[in-house]
Amino acid sequence: MSEELVKTSFENNIYTVMLARPAKRNAISDRLLNAIDAAFAAVPEGTRAIVLGGEGEHFCAGLDLTEHQHRDPFGVMQHSRGWHRVFDRVQNGGIPVIAALHGAVIGGGLELATSTHVRVAEPNTIYQLPEGRHGIFVGGGASVRVAKIIGAGRMCEMMLTGRILESDEGQRLGLSHYLVGPGEALAKAQQLARRIAENAPMANWAMVTAVARIDNLASDDGLFVESLTAALTQTSPEVAERIGHFLQRKGQGPQR
Repeated sequence: MSEELVKTSFENNIYTVMLARPAKRNAISDRLLNAIDAAFAAVPEGTRAIVLGGEGEHFCAGLDLTEHQHRDPFGVMQHSRGWHRVFDRVQNGGIPVIAALHGAVIGGGLELATSTHVRVAEPNTIYQLPEGRHGIFVGGGASVRVAKIIGAGRMCEMMLTGRILESDEGQRLGLSHYLVGPGEALAKAQQLARRIAENAPMANWAMVTAVARIDNLASDDGLFVESLTAALTQTSPEVAERIGHFLQRKGQGPQR
């Protein structure tokens, strides 16, 4: 019987994806990468939010170095692009992904985490880019995703020194959006997923597909794409009903 590397469940429009290699600290082998890809390719119809977590004591300790293979330059390029393709599916699939982080979020695990849209961390969460110690360079998207969050200079320093960022510093730098108590990340991620699932699906789609792309554009182009995206979302039939409900609540304070 083959090992189940990713476990999934679906309830109340929330799709949960759990990395399931706890004995290996959920380190990413080629088989696990393919399992993540398959899980995100098979999102159930009606899914409004996705929760991503890891079984055991760690979210993901990065590349499984025990399966490291010698490749020629073109082989390394293709392998790296395979990671990009999978993590692009996570980020640009059109459905908000909320990550529950704990323990090691290292190397490829940090690349996976930063492909999600909302990140919840527990106090024992640590972040590291140890590629310099291994004599390699990142290949799963960190030079774009991590650098955009913490800055290229700080990411370079993390790679050069291999230093570990604790959960509070990761929170301050934006690697997490919420910092919760021990053992609470998955429950908080599920709570946020339910809240996000209440939004109009088209609005959620626009937010998780447009914002990152606009960030890659020149300012004038970004503003133009913003207007196009607003035109798509604000003319949907659901908007009139939602705005009408908001107007009926006038004087009741912010909607939570």
